[in-house]
Amino acid sequence: MKRTNLVLNDALLKEATMLSGAKTYSMAVSIALQDFVRRAKAKRILELADSGLWEGDLSQIREDRPPRGS
Repeated sequence: MKRTNLVLNDALLKEATMLSGAKTYSMAVSIALQDFVRRAKAKRILELADSGLWEGDLSQIREDRPPRGS
């Protein structure tokens, strides 16, 4: 854990705490950071689409899978 001082918008912090269900401001900030990191990683994955880094036929690969709900 890192202890630091931040200057944050009070109304935004209170709203984030309420909406997240966090019991403390620190927990609300931690939840917000985790969400940001998750979204940033997902965005980077989407940016790789059609980049040429992966070659293959996804439809063919999925033929081996049983249908969902089976």
